Amino acid sequence: MVSLADAAVNLFESELPSFDEIKTLWRHVNSSEINRIEFREIAEEQKDALAKGLALLLCGEVAEATQLLKKGKNCTQKQMGLGYALRKLGETEKALEAFDAAAKQSDGIMAVLEKCETYRLARELDACEKELAGCSNFENVSADYHYQKGKLQDSLGNYEQAMDNYELAIDLDHTHTKALFALAYSFDLRGDEQEAEHYYEELIQVAPAHVNGLLNLAVLYEDMGKYDKALCCVESVLKSHPNHAKAGLFKKDITSASVMIYDEEKEKCLDRQNKILEIPISDFELSVRSRNCLKKMNIFTVGDLLRTSESELLSYKNFGETSLQEIKQILEIKEMRLGMALEDKNSSKPIDPEIASQASPEILNKTMSEMGLSVRARRALDRLGVKTVLELINKTEAELLGCKNFGVTSLNEIKERLESLGLGLRKLD
Repeated sequence: MVSLADAAVNLFESELPSFDEIKTLWRHVNSSEINRIEFREIAEEQKDALAKGLALLLCGEVAEATQLLKKGKNCTQKQMGLGYALRKLGETEKALEAFDAAAKQSDGIMAVLEKCETYRLARELDACEKELAGCSNFENVSADYHYQKGKLQDSLGNYEQAMDNYELAIDLDHTHTKALFALAYSFDLRGDEQEAEHYYEELIQVAPAHVNGLLNLAVLYEDMGKYDKALCCVESVLKSHPNHAKAGLFKKDITSASVMIYDEEKEKCLDRQNKILEIPISDFELSVRSRNCLKKMNIFTVGDLLRTSESELLSYKNFGETSLQEIKQILEIKEMRLGMALEDKNSSKPIDPEIASQASPEILNKTMSEMGLSVRARRALDRLGVKTVLELINKTEAELLGCKNFGVTSLNEIKERLESLGLGLRKLD
């Protein structure tokens, strides 16, 4: 764990450090809960409005920092600090004015690039592109330029170009944490685990270690079955941030997953069962009447049949006892029966058909990214093909827990989110 002294930057001397140095100090201040508390206490003792304002900005006290910075003497550091603070507060126009003032007082491009980021975050992509075009003479020397260009390309949907720019930024500065994280995350999203792992590992070597990088790498390690490495990443986060909620939950899940025993015989059995469930109905010698009814009911495989009850079949128009007996006989030969996939000994409570009908279409069509779920839970649901709340409430607890690396902690997280919407997972008779 790094200390404040490791930053080698003193914000409270007579001469202010450059804003580049202040950004370095920010990473050290927020590298641990202890550092942030210690720095916050030092900040409270300061009399100079500018130094105190910058210090509070580093601690995340944006509103108070803004008021103090406005009182401070005019300089590049003040205007840059104001730009950051006002952008955080959503005051885009005022933030741009502050960065403009900083640009006039400095020969570098830092303020201009922050204007680019401000435009991009406000979704004013044309203005962002125009600002970046004016900085093109820095393309051979500025990693920040290529990072901002990469973020713009990401926003425009030009993902390959974005990744090229992140790589150029890293070539110019191999410790550029934002570019390293963006590139690792891009590979992660595309399922290229090897490259994602490489860049996340590069990222966490830069002190102080990147918290989100450690957590994403932990997720990746766990998916690869590297439980010891995943646990090491999470424990590194908890060492510096003992109250980090997601890291605490993730540690429990990794510990649970790492002690699971792989039963080869059971896996083979499940594989055989899955192959049977995938057998198409067209492989069976059914009457034309039965075949047509099943087709209209969207029942195409044995698995579909096992998830359908007798009453559901009989309730369909033109589906009679003769067709029912015909299907039951075929299933009995394979030691199966209608509705057997719906059985769950642990669930005694039937699903309430009114719950879903009472929910608004807006809620039912919410995506998993809008649910505020952890990365781990979202990845598991993605594997199950669950994209919306409607698809989620049609899953059972057993189906979720059957997904690789899906633990009780993630299940409880999902149940809590659904309960807040007045919904719940499907219950089986």
